[in-house]
Amino acid sequence: MTDHNGLGDKIKGGVNKAKGEVKDQIGNATDNHSLQWDGKKDKLKGEAQEKIGEMKDND
Repeated sequence: MTDHNGLGDKIKGGVNKAKGEVKDQIGNATDNHSLQWDGKKDKLKGEAQEKIGEMKDND
């Protein structure tokens, strides 16, 4: 039986990816490299969280 323990991680991952994309785009538009870098980090964090959620679902 597949458990939905990974759902929370997937949701958090999606939120972090979306937040990161917004920061990245705003940083790019305003030439703010620090904000752009923060956005890229958030996107990577989100991707990792989604992968963890998928792994939990596959257990």
